[in-house]
Amino acid sequence: MARPKSRVLTEVEQQLMEIIWARGRATVAEVADELAASKPVAFNTVQTTLRIMEDKGYLRHTTAGRSFVYEAAIRREQASGAALRQVLGRFFDNSPELLAQSLLKTHGLSDAELSRIESLIAEARKRA
Repeated sequence: MARPKSRVLTEVEQQLMEIIWARGRATVAEVADELAASKPVAFNTVQTTLRIMEDKGYLRHTTAGRSFVYEAAIRREQASGAALRQVLGRFFDNSPELLAQSLLKTHGLSDAELSRIESLIAEARKRA
């Protein structure tokens, strides 16, 4: 049975999105060239992946001559929000509290990080 298509970004798609977000817009060749600086990649693989990402709604394209020029259809914050919702649903029963508890228990946070989190909690209490 075929695996269902992921609506959130895969690791490879995330790498391509980072390039698009940084550049603003790019052709398949530009994305492939930038990615090739860190690891070898086939032009056709990049082209196919960008098309899949457009089908998912992460990218849109215009045409410049014979080239497709891709740009982000969503902001980084939207993509991270979708990924976070998936993690919440899959691992934390849709509970932000359980996620926060897990982070606090399993990740050694610095005093500065804890202070920033405490400030965010205080702000959230004021809004509630």
